[in-house]
Amino acid sequence: MSRDREPLAAVQAALAAEHAAVYGYGVVGARIGTARQPEARAAHTAHRARRDALIRAVRDLGGTPVAAAPAYALPFPVPDAAAAGRLAAHLEDRTAGACSDLVRAAQGALRTEAAAALREAAVRSVRWSGTGVAFPGLVERSAATGRPAGA
Repeated sequence: MSRDREPLAAVQAALAAEHAAVYGYGVVGARIGTARQPEARAAHTAHRARRDALIRAVRDLGGTPVAAAPAYALPFPVPDAAAAGRLAAHLEDRTAGACSDLVRAAQGALRTEAAAALREAAVRSVRWSGTGVAFPGLVERSAATGRPAGA
């Protein structure tokens, strides 16, 4: 891929991840316990705002924003609040991976925004899962490719 197209492709991938997160948080909100409803609503709102910002970024780069799918396959069944919490952590980890790729591909304000999104996703993931990783976003890339991150 040419370096000129790399930022657009990374923004599109981050947008696709945000579309999936918005959908997924709809499921989380339906299953999570009452005590964590405000947290789920706040995360859903944050992902919607990030999605909207990425739509604008794609247009600013001269692209047509990737559309949301009508539905998304969940990575596992979500029958209860515990599974909803695991799904929320999974959504944040996936979003962090896409943000990590965008940090690598972008420059300037877009890179700064991607780094902020990566940080926010990492913090939400820790809040949902109770555990964190040394380099958020890179673990997800390594798991997806079967190679160490950066290889």
